[in-house]
Amino acid sequence: MIAIYLFLAVCLLLMFGFPVAFTLAGTALAFATFGIYMGWFDPGYIQALPERIFGVMNNETLVAVPLFILMGVLLEKSRVAERLLNNMAQLMGNVPGGLGISVVLVGMLLAASTGIVGATVVTMGLISLPSMLKNQYSPSLATGTICATGTLGQIIPPSIALVLLGDILSSAYNQAQLAQGVFNPKTLSIGELFVGAIVPGLMLVTGYIAYIILHTWKSPNAVTTETVEGQSIWQLLAGLLPPIFLIVLVLGSIVSGAATPTEAAGVGAFGALGLALLSKQMTLQAMHDSFTTTLKVTSMVFMILIGAAVFSLVFRGFGGDELVQQAFEHLPGGKYGALFVVMLLIFLLGFILDFIEITFVVVPIVGPILLMMDIDPIWLGIMIALNLQTSFLTPPFGFALFYLRGVAPPDIATRQIYRGVLPFIGIQLLVLLLLVMFPQLVTWLPGQLMG
Repeated sequence: MIAIYLFLAVCLLLMFGFPVAFTLAGTALAFATFGIYMGWFDPGYIQALPERIFGVMNNETLVAVPLFILMGVLLEKSRVAERLLNNMAQLMGNVPGGLGISVVLVGMLLAASTGIVGATVVTMGLISLPSMLKNQYSPSLATGTICATGTLGQIIPPSIALVLLGDILSSAYNQAQLAQGVFNPKTLSIGELFVGAIVPGLMLVTGYIAYIILHTWKSPNAVTTETVEGQSIWQLLAGLLPPIFLIVLVLGSIVSGAATPTEAAGVGAFGALGLALLSKQMTLQAMHDSFTTTLKVTSMVFMILIGAAVFSLVFRGFGGDELVQQAFEHLPGGKYGALFVVMLLIFLLGFILDFIEITFVVVPIVGPILLMMDIDPIWLGIMIALNLQTSFLTPPFGFALFYLRGVAPPDIATRQIYRGVLPFIGIQLLVLLLLVMFPQLVTWLPGQLMG
């Protein structure tokens, strides 16, 4: 029961807005101190903490995190999104819903090149929201499209969320092996997660575009007013080809086995710096801001990771993992019943917690148990990533909603933003259901390209 109280205390403190890393570590250490004093907790778990933290510091896979963050920040500073959106909108011409389709397509490219949800939502909000409103898109459709498109960076590779999930699921897989009396340590391939996310990511993009077409079909006035010019096509190619080449270079090197995700992240960061310099938008101040932003975000992620290591050790020390395992074993439906409960828990926690908090608090607890039920780790990782994506959209605390609210015109009500994202949440849940019914949508491509 103390393990349950620990989990509830952490969730409650996070809801009050306390810093994630210090909440995880501080609450866990407070419970451990009380448990040691009462004789309920083995101090050996605390003695194992330095080794766990050193393991985080010595993990080469996690080096990809700051490099992918730097890659995204550099491309944001070089105004790639603005050039892409302007040229794509001109190319679509007077196609009904053309501007909305352009926003989705550009958001997909930004997701694959930057992967930073906040930057994508803010950038698209500043650039495309005024144009969509001017072209008679309803505020709900415009804001919902921008918020949903901005979250594609969670699932479309190279995704920081997939890198973190891959590392956590690797530890969960090894714990599951040890619990079953098998010691075959294995690192879950980040490349396989990236490849497995391609089809679900394209399904989301297709679903978003289909919804926009159906919605604007009923409102034929919601079109772009720009006309197609021969020069616009060349401008589009000039703005489109460099980031696409960078994406292909990064993902292609991982899929082909020519580079590890960490090495590919280094290539991507270097290529992004080159594109930023060629765009002539990268001043010394902008470069300083890019490195500073990368340092802050990376420090936040790794502090949370260390805090989560403390929390998971204390939770296990109080027998929390055994309690969860017993609860799952008594659920009807076997592994699918357990998976449904976990997916529902992650979805509900997404209303109040950030994806990083859910990743570092929930996944280490439930991951080993699900993997012991013979669930494919690649499929499980993509399922969790897609579910976590909804945490950016679910009211009232979806971060994408806050990002857009900060740059949206004052005459757009918050309730209109909330109403606008509901259909896109439905599309995400539909794709999630399809992945449950047809796991091959995730597992087939990694088996063909990396099997």
